[in-house]
Amino acid sequence: MSDGGLWSLALAGGSPLLQLVPALADAGPAVPWQAPMAALLAVLVALLVDRLWGEPPVRLHPVVYMGQLLGMLGQGIAPRQALERAYGRFVLAALAWCMLAAGAWLVYAALQWLLLLAPWWLGALGAGLLLKPLLSWRMLRSEVLAVEAALGESLDAGRARLSWLVSRDTAQLEAATVRESAIETLAENLSDSVLAPLFWFAVAGLPGAALYRLANTADAMWGYPGWRGQGAQRRHWQWAGKWAARADDVLNWLPARITAAWLAALAGGLSWSGLRRDAAVTPSPNGGWPMSAMARALGLHLSKPGVYQLNPQGRPPQAQDVQRALALAGRVVWAQALCALLLALGLAVKIAIASMAQGALAHG
Repeated sequence: MSDGGLWSLALAGGSPLLQLVPALADAGPAVPWQAPMAALLAVLVALLVDRLWGEPPVRLHPVVYMGQLLGMLGQGIAPRQALERAYGRFVLAALAWCMLAAGAWLVYAALQWLLLLAPWWLGALGAGLLLKPLLSWRMLRSEVLAVEAALGESLDAGRARLSWLVSRDTAQLEAATVRESAIETLAENLSDSVLAPLFWFAVAGLPGAALYRLANTADAMWGYPGWRGQGAQRRHWQWAGKWAARADDVLNWLPARITAAWLAALAGGLSWSGLRRDAAVTPSPNGGWPMSAMARALGLHLSKPGVYQLNPQGRPPQAQDVQRALALAGRVVWAQALCALLLALGLAVKIAIASMAQGALAHG
């Protein structure tokens, strides 16, 4: 393939957002509507498939393969012993990350380019099916409910189930703190696992969503400093994971704040300065935004013992607050579907008006 062909493939499909704006604004008779309409319907298809069936089988799940590649490379990149300044490991990990990111982009650019060859409605269906594994609302909801169900059995069961979701030590947590951690996980992953993939799909199509999912998976596997793994697979990630962590911070910067804005809006309005103040106390530059919005929206106190306190004047969460948090997060998810639907309907009306105007001119 020529250099020009590779460049065209890398940019296959363009940005749905940049395609949608002129399609809605164009007053001429030839409205460029197929690509943005396909992107809007792809979002609806992805969210509908997620609601009805959840995750695809492991053998068909692209994020599973991303994780396997990251795991294999990570074993060769991160050192077996703690090093004070492992600059070489940092550079090696950064190069590996860039190679995987480029690979994810090109694979999904190729798939998106193939979809452009099909009728627009078939391309919309295919894009939605490819987008679905890159986001996950149903599984997130189920995991949070599982923590509450386990907590209903016993405190130890709730702690054990929570340990599936968080990296912190859960052995000494009280029931209220287990619920705090579950609600924090829900809020943070509402951004990471739902709105951020949709945001990057809007900005850069399927390649953008795939690159984001690779970056987020790399952060989960490489980005936490310290020791990871057991036995022969135990590795130290103090330096090797820095690039992955910072890349995820950059890609999540805007989606995290958009998530907080949606939570605030659907809760009836929250103080943005208060959200900013709470978000600043968390170690992550992004995670504190949706977590503090969830805490303030529900009037709850959320915390990581010894690290941060969000909405400290709030009350400890009870069992019903987990359901309230899930309901609010669900409204945010379906607000995205409603926006896509309304934009699709608006574009359809625009197409109909343009077609009638063109017909009137032809008969005039």
